[in-house]
Amino acid sequence: QVQLVESGGGLVQAGDSLRLSCAASGRTFSSYAMGWFRQAPGKEREFVAAISRTGSSTPYADSVKGRFTISRDNAKNTVYLQMSGLKPEDTAVYYCTANDNGRTVTFLSGYAYWGQGTQVTVSS
Repeated sequence: QVQLVESGGGLVQAGDSLRLSCAASGRTFSSYAMGWFRQAPGKEREFVAAISRTGSSTPYADSVKGRFTISRDNAKNTVYLQMSGLKPEDTAVYYCTANDNGRTVTFLSGYAYWGQGTQVTVSS
């Protein structure tokens, strides 16, 4: 089992950049595929990005492709989401997630472990 704690959210202006971090507990972090999802008010939680155990596979949602970058540091048990060119429509609670089957899937049910979320607000 793994516990996930997100940080780095905040209030920024359109066009700004922000980096989210997700710290994972346990000594088997490198065995998990990791992902980021987000949920805006009144909307369903949606896939943002995922990263495989070694970082060799990094699928992205079309809405963030070219603006967001997911990465991981297995030595630090941390996954990151670098967000640039932020838009008001990126405003949401961002959730870190993990699965132990190593698959970089894009659907909610593919992940067993979730963090508590961090708020990102982008003003226009």
